[in-house]
Amino acid sequence: SYMGWGTCLVSLTFHLFNLHGLIEHFHLDTMKLRRFLVMVQEDYHSQNPYHNAVHAADVTQAMHCYLKEPKLSKSLTPWDVLLSLIAAATHDLDHPGVNQPFLIKTNHYLATLYKNISVLENHHWRSAVGLLRESGLFAHMSSENRQLMESQIGALILATDISRQNEYLALFRTHLDRGDLCLEEAGHRHFILQMALKCADICNPCRTWELSKQWSEKVTEEFFHQGDVEKRYQLGVSPLCDRQSETIANIQIGNYKYMYMNSLKSFSGSL
Repeated sequence: SYMGWGTCLVSLTFHLFNLHGLIEHFHLDTMKLRRFLVMVQEDYHSQNPYHNAVHAADVTQAMHCYLKEPKLSKSLTPWDVLLSLIAAATHDLDHPGVNQPFLIKTNHYLATLYKNISVLENHHWRSAVGLLRESGLFAHMSSENRQLMESQIGALILATDISRQNEYLALFRTHLDRGDLCLEEAGHRHFILQMALKCADICNPCRTWELSKQWSEKVTEEFFHQGDVEKRYQLGVSPLCDRQSETIANIQIGNYKYMYMNSLKSFSGSL
């Protein structure tokens, strides 16, 4: 079963690093790379129905597909591909299985630490940076390049904050209307990669019906678990999280209209 691929993130990401020539280009120690990827996989919570290492692998595979789009691939540098795959693999690292509003209303330390702004995404990014440093995977690079890598990975992961969806879409549409996106410019390529990661993160409806249906069930299970906890402690049930009033179908219809159609349609039209 696709959903049973609990250890696929390591093998998939290692394969993609090799496929894109990143190991050779950046002179990576394969033992350090494998150790880093194992740490990443283990930092995901396998008990989460949705936000787990299988989701990370799914997003990483989707990101790879976007990177291979002809219009994009001919302009990408090895650096772009490296950052994209790392960001995809780590974009939900150490996800607690609840959303940002839950963390805020329970006064969770992460909400305090990040001042209620992109709480989860900041945590995923900082967790990824911690593992990169611990693994020593890029210890042979200059400190300037390592700092640049960390900040650019952060910008990619922070783009997956769904609360900033409209902001990114508006900017993307402005660029498309003006026709001024230039893939020769590093800043424009980085923005396109932010959009690519956003779309990879929500591309479940683009999978086969069998897989898409499973993903819908998994994410709803996670929502309803949060709602159960909120009811138990009288916290007020978050939108989409009440199993008494919501259904998988209604949740997916809402997500399709708000997230999938706008993001995926705009992005696919640009490639």
